[in-house]
Amino acid sequence: MVRGLRTGSPAGIQWCTVVELAIAVRDVVRDYRRPRTSLTRPGPVVHALRGVSLDVARGQRFGIVGESGCGKSTLLRIIAGLDQPTSGSVQVGGVEISRLPERRLGFLRAQLQLVFQDPMGSLDPRMRVRDIIAEPLVAQGHRNNLARVHELLEAVGLQPESADRFPHQFSGGQRQRISIARALAPDPRILVADEPVSALDVSVRAQVLNLLDELVHRLSLTLVFVSHDLSVVRHVCDTVAVMNRGEIVEMGPTDQVYDRPVHPYARQLVAAAPRLQAALAGRTAAVLAAETLAARTVSSDLVGSPNPLARPEAPGLATTTAPRDSSTPTPASTPDPTPASGPAPKDAP
Repeated sequence: MVRGLRTGSPAGIQWCTVVELAIAVRDVVRDYRRPRTSLTRPGPVVHALRGVSLDVARGQRFGIVGESGCGKSTLLRIIAGLDQPTSGSVQVGGVEISRLPERRLGFLRAQLQLVFQDPMGSLDPRMRVRDIIAEPLVAQGHRNNLARVHELLEAVGLQPESADRFPHQFSGGQRQRISIARALAPDPRILVADEPVSALDVSVRAQVLNLLDELVHRLSLTLVFVSHDLSVVRHVCDTVAVMNRGEIVEMGPTDQVYDRPVHPYARQLVAAAPRLQAALAGRTAAVLAAETLAARTVSSDLVGSPNPLARPEAPGLATTTAPRDSSTPTPASTPDPTPASGPAPKDAP
């Protein structure tokens, strides 16, 4: 939500823009300690998040992209109050939640709901759909929720009669629709989706994305969408943050980050994404792979360091060799201890 505020003297009134924040993250660090392997030394520390800061305005569609293991899901768990940061501050709706105990997070459960990656893993197989969708309402003390359940099923494109069925009786896309209906049950203001379509096939993925887009628009929700698929985030979000090794390396409007990335890692991530239009234009996979490799090489040269996304070369396939010291004998002058299989050549006269 954006509000106008008048500042200055009465003779020269100016208007400035005040953005109401739904989520504010400041310098969040999250460290995990692995089990020790020695009796004298503590276990090593894994730095999952390294000083992450971001702002999500009300009504904004904020995307987070990055490779696996970069800290996307850890950041979402902290925002949702499912984990606490090692240091830093997290505010949701202007309330600091990073140090609140679980018993005081009831307001957060009503304002913020999650859609998980695997619908079959997040739905109780022993519960009927009507009980799964009504579970958040029952936790908040609401009763007689059948009418609300039918309303939510129709909102996500399912028949009300399906409320009596079990999760295993639905397809993967239908189960994800049930997860979305459950997330919308308490009428939240913020919807957090952690790779909600990565487990679905292409056609079903498009249907679920269009459903999310329609619901966010119709209900005026704030959306935080996490994915490693750049095309999915570009379709849904208007702002995107690129994460790498626990840090946000670039953030801005979606079109700007995708069309004119600044950080070398963002360039590598965009270059590595498959381009369907180029493939349909008749360009072979070898040509596309060569262009991607060239883009990665240029990005690595800009920072003067090896490409973190490049695969290590197999032994014997290196195209360049390091300069050899003149004092070191060349391989040609060093006798091979292994005898050749055929007769030795005669010396020239």
